[in-house]
Amino acid sequence: MAGFKDITGHEQMIEHFQNAIRLDKVSHAYILNGPDLSGKKMLAEAFAMALQCEKKGIEGCMQCHSCRQAVSHNHPDIHYLIHEKPNTISVDDIRRQINQDIAIKPYGSPYKIYLVDEAEKMNQQAQNALLKTIEEPPAYAVILLLTTNAELFLPTILSRCIRLDLKPVANDKIRGYLMKQMQVPDYQADISAAFAQGNVGKAIQLAGSEHFRELKDSAVQLMKRIRDIDAYEMGEAVKQISEYKMSINDYFDIMMVWYRDVLMYKATLDINGVIFKEQVYDIKKQASHSSYHGLQEILKALEKAKTRLNANVNFDIVIELLLLTMKEN
Repeated sequence: MAGFKDITGHEQMIEHFQNAIRLDKVSHAYILNGPDLSGKKMLAEAFAMALQCEKKGIEGCMQCHSCRQAVSHNHPDIHYLIHEKPNTISVDDIRRQINQDIAIKPYGSPYKIYLVDEAEKMNQQAQNALLKTIEEPPAYAVILLLTTNAELFLPTILSRCIRLDLKPVANDKIRGYLMKQMQVPDYQADISAAFAQGNVGKAIQLAGSEHFRELKDSAVQLMKRIRDIDAYEMGEAVKQISEYKMSINDYFDIMMVWYRDVLMYKATLDINGVIFKEQVYDIKKQASHSSYHGLQEILKALEKAKTRLNANVNFDIVIELLLLTMKEN
């Protein structure tokens, strides 16, 4: 568990929580809404630790008995909802772990805090059960609903909670974190940050992923030689891409970033905006051989390929059409 000071980005949300503590205006219910790995749990835990800290500041001190219990996930007044069914939080889960427990006063802390991760999995009965508690909570209760999709909550839940939407973190902050904290080389940090699209957790995952490195290397090697492959090799290329069928959207995204790099370099002759900096020789070479129109056609073909695969069009046909467009342009 980390404190606010250890979190990369999300300054506005941290400021909101710290102001609530400072002004003694802590709400009984919050919704933290954002993609997987975006930092919802880290923020919720840092808030919970700060609320219970014995030094009563706006940041957990990490040293008092309460903070040490929070860090070890062993705090008697910070509760994590557990659900046995993987895709559902049931009415029994809510009644047993929140509604029946919340009436018991905190052991020795100012608050009794409940973290509900994957809260979008609450079925309608579970939401209605939780609503009763949110409408009339004890003064010491704080419920934190962590979700990837707040729109799945009942309007009555939404209207009674403070909703905080996580914003994407700037690429330079993610890049700095990967290089400083994870000792990731600059070119790898650039690529991981670009693909994470403002999601620090996803960037960390990508930076340490052997599968993502393989995927990237496969796509880059193909794009470097696409102009020169003949009809026989085209079939081999389709077969090569089909090995990554389960990660095809990531494969397409790598291609997209590559061709945007080529387009950007062609327009500016500046390598500073290029993501694939370690491939700059091939980026320059492709920019000199390609027209603006051709590059736009390739980017459009990539979007079309994504749409076709989502519509269950035959995989090999979609990939072959895409590769032919890339070769011709």
